[in-house]
Amino acid sequence: QVHLVESGGGLVQAGGSLRLSCAASGRVFRIDRMGWYRQAPGKQRELVAEITNGASTNYVGSVKGRFTISSDNAKNTVDLQMNGLKPEDTGLYYCNADIATVNGPVTSQYWGQGTRVTVSE
Repeated sequence: QVHLVESGGGLVQAGGSLRLSCAASGRVFRIDRMGWYRQAPGKQRELVAEITNGASTNYVGSVKGRFTISSDNAKNTVDLQMNGLKPEDTGLYYCNADIATVNGPVTSQYWGQGTRVTVSE
């Protein structure tokens, strides 16, 4: 069994910063990719940022230049540094990871419970 636990959400004024963290625990043999998704009220869940093999990053256009994703492979963690926050960044942020639980190419996708980010005007 694998668990992803997020932390770091909260309420912040526009222009402020927050740092989200996610830790994977349990039967983790290898993590190929970790990412952050968000779901705003009334909208579909969308990819915010992802990091593959601890190096290659990808961001949704609306956060480029403001958010930075990083990971620590030794600790099985992924962070999302969010600067210059805007009200439209408000939502429930989910950690997501492609994890192999045994040696081999097969991975399964796991989700955290979500952490809420609220950005006020």
